[in-house]
Amino acid sequence: YTLDGIETRPTLDRVKESLFNIIKDEIDESSVLDLFSGSGAVGLEFASRGAKKVFLCDKSKKACTIIERNVEKTHLQNNIYIYNMDFISLIENIKGKVFDIVFLDPPYKTDFIEQALVKLIECGCIEKKTLIIAETDEEERIKNEIAKLEFEITAQKKYGRVHLIFLAENKIR
Repeated sequence: YTLDGIETRPTLDRVKESLFNIIKDEIDESSVLDLFSGSGAVGLEFASRGAKKVFLCDKSKKACTIIERNVEKTHLQNNIYIYNMDFISLIENIKGKVFDIVFLDPPYKTDFIEQALVKLIECGCIEKKTLIIAETDEEERIKNEIAKLEFEITAQKKYGRVHLIFLAENKIR
């Protein structure tokens, strides 16, 4: 199931396919945080490829209803945790839970990537080994936000207007 309307922008299939080809060796037994889940398609893909725990967060009740239906359809209930709240509240609620992979695909034209990264560090949810992936159509602006936070861009891929930026936090002790 997908979400109708302009509030959400699903990750394109070709972008998703490329993403999972790039990170396939990192997924098995990982714990994953997808902060802006939409229909849950990316998070469900992580679960179907062997992630141990996948945390899906979306503040839209409609989105969470779609996620629940998609989880039922895929029978991955044991691996998926769905949170209907804003991303800052979720990060505060799971303070100290460290993730192996964090996927950030917020609404474009927001500073939510920067806010999420700051809060994830503050709440101890990422370590030096955490793989962080940001999806955006505003590459330069997002790269500038990331640079302010002293994250290292480890890789970058472009698919039409969409950019996947792979990050590592380089100041965590």
